[in-house]
Amino acid sequence: MASDKVSNLFFDINAEQKRLVEPIIEVVDSVKAEEYLVKLKPYVIPFKQVTEQTVKKLFPKAKKLRLPSLDEIDPKELTYLGWNDKGTNKKYIIALCQNHFIGLHGTFTLASKKGFCTLCNSHGEVGLFMSETKGVAQGTFIRRGNYICQDSQKCNENLISLEKLENFIEVLKAKSNL
Repeated sequence: MASDKVSNLFFDINAEQKRLVEPIIEVVDSVKAEEYLVKLKPYVIPFKQVTEQTVKKLFPKAKKLRLPSLDEIDPKELTYLGWNDKGTNKKYIIALCQNHFIGLHGTFTLASKKGFCTLCNSHGEVGLFMSETKGVAQGTFIRRGNYICQDSQKCNENLISLEKLENFIEVLKAKSNL
């Protein structure tokens, strides 16, 4: 049952991939889980490399953008790249959608209480991420957002599926016909 549940998470799983996934039923504690994850790591598809030029292209209006140290980040542990700019109270997110980078930026206000993240659904330090997009009518803007983890690295660790991340991006990028 557990192996079927895991197999259903993957599209077009081949025999070799199935062989890699099947031992998950033997995972009964955190030690076994760590051992299993170490065996899977070579097969993880890394996050596409992000260059400073890519970041400048995604966020052309951000003049003094402070990037995280990209050398310290393991691309095999990323589903999206996110960082906080404490000087401007902004959060920047780079994600892959249909094999192209998408850049989101907005204000980030830390919540006074712990809460649940919209992306990873884990309980912890969250804040309100608000993004502004152009509206349909000229000169109008729409602000949308939701509560997400303050620490993007922890959020990446807790992500189980791309579905919530993709929905989040879709909602923020959508134009309203109101």
